[in-house]
Amino acid sequence: MHKVIFDTDPGVDDAMALLFLHHHPHIDLLGITTVFGNAEIDITTRNALFLKREWKIDAPVARGAGETFIPHRVSHAPPKFIHGDDGLGNIGVPEVTDVHPDPRPAHRFIVETVRANPGEVTIVAVGRMTNLANALKEDPELVGLVKEIVIMGGAFDVNGNVTPAAEANIHGDPEAADVVMTAKWPVVVVGLDVTMQTVMTRTQLADIRDAAGTSRARLLFNLSQFYIDFYEGLVDDGMVVHDSCACVYVVAPELFKTRSGVIRVVCGGIADGQTIQKPDGRGFGPSDWDGDLPSQKICTEIDAPAVLKLIHDVIVAVRED
Repeated sequence: MHKVIFDTDPGVDDAMALLFLHHHPHIDLLGITTVFGNAEIDITTRNALFLKREWKIDAPVARGAGETFIPHRVSHAPPKFIHGDDGLGNIGVPEVTDVHPDPRPAHRFIVETVRANPGEVTIVAVGRMTNLANALKEDPELVGLVKEIVIMGGAFDVNGNVTPAAEANIHGDPEAADVVMTAKWPVVVVGLDVTMQTVMTRTQLADIRDAAGTSRARLLFNLSQFYIDFYEGLVDDGMVVHDSCACVYVVAPELFKTRSGVIRVVCGGIADGQTIQKPDGRGFGPSDWDGDLPSQKICTEIDAPAVLKLIHDVIVAVRED
């Protein structure tokens, strides 16, 4: 079993990733921590609580950061044109649910959960890295207690998606991302280099809905339609399943190829949020890249059809709501 904390900003593709984690037989979902990004923190937390209720998820939801690691850093408005006004494709999420969050802030939930399960917890982070950076600030010893950090974010050998240089999750809080990438815990980054190759078509999503025959799958189909409309013209009649790719890596890393090396994040200037790797074995002149920085992994190749099939099979395997 993989013990997982899912750090997320739901978010349409976040919702699919959450349902995948909830259904996978080898995932023990310990908690869901929210962060601002695809919507403001009140909305992403409400969305996580809504999905917890609708999909009968036992794991607690802990409300996380609503602003950047460095307070008052200039932030951009949530991408309502991608995820809708309610963050879940304008399906009409109720303003209030009868499910309440864990009393602890997300960073403390992370610290306490990892300390209760030393060496066993994988954190799958598919939003801004703010909660993880705050957890490290509170408890630097966490680096030796986490099993692995799997991140959806970044763009290394391809362009970003909010600027030519930067991917959205990293661009939203570059300082937090640099803290997380340079900490001495094992990190795997599943970025745009591979996620943009992983497109679930409208037909494939409808097949998941029909094959599963559950209200969970119907809700997933409905909340995804706005997102698919956004991707019209960018991909062929479907949506890129960014966050689910990171979840698939946890259970099927053999579907990916990786490259190791030091990772840094540009903080400021025209390339704000750019992720850069110095590959292991490459020599450069003396610089700030040298010294006691850890080698981390980035994904460079993906078996996209196999990833999509696994997502399909896991979600439709559970036939009861």
